[in-house]
Amino acid sequence: MQHTRTQKFTRLAVGVGAGAVLALAAPLAASAHVTVTPDQVDAGGWSYLTFRAPTESDTASTTKLEFHLPKDTPFTHVSYQPVAGWTAEVSEETLPEPVDVLGNEVAEAPTEVVYTAEDGGIEPGQVQMFTLSVGPVADTGSIVIPVTQTYSDGTVVEWAATPEQLEEDDTLDPAPVLWVNDAPPADDHHGASGGHDDEQGAAAGAGTAEAAGSTNGVTLGLSVAALVIAAGGVLLGAVALARSRRAAE
Repeated sequence: MQHTRTQKFTRLAVGVGAGAVLALAAPLAASAHVTVTPDQVDAGGWSYLTFRAPTESDTASTTKLEFHLPKDTPFTHVSYQPVAGWTAEVSEETLPEPVDVLGNEVAEAPTEVVYTAEDGGIEPGQVQMFTLSVGPVADTGSIVIPVTQTYSDGTVVEWAATPEQLEEDDTLDPAPVLWVNDAPPADDHHGASGGHDDEQGAAAGAGTAEAAGSTNGVTLGLSVAALVIAAGGVLLGAVALARSRRAAE
């Protein structure tokens, strides 16, 4: 039996200047994939998992993302972080057979989280983050979390290949992998989550901080520019007023 919990969220609109809008799109690598951070967690604990979902199409937008949660090593509790402009739904269902998770028998668990764009979605050249809170993490080697990505033109991409499948065919689309007791591969040519070690994770964090700093810099620059323009307008107005008064005299 399947149950769903649905919550909708609306897009926040921000006006800049006289109706002008500045769109900032994150540059994407040529081999961008859906990945998860962190990719290493401890058994028995809870974790916030942030999935990075880029739009690889040059012409279509991402309109739906389905995160398929494990049934053999299930999370007993899953919640999601709202994303402006997207609705989210957590599906629960009865497992094929009860499983033991950290000494507890689990017969029903969350098995899927679906984000659906209300308007626009992730446009070409853009990337969006989706965060889930999951736990407790089963005492296992690794957990594969396949993701189905649907585009506005009907194209569907299945990020579902396991590390073992990628060893045989590296052209497959890799699924995000959460490493628990097993160590992630030392070398990962796919850019999937499984190939990030601590050093790479730190570099990714630094990149995120740098990106945030760049955004703040742009915001500050726009604010300064707006003040300069406003000041210029006041000055020109004062000059015009003075000239009109002299002409009247």
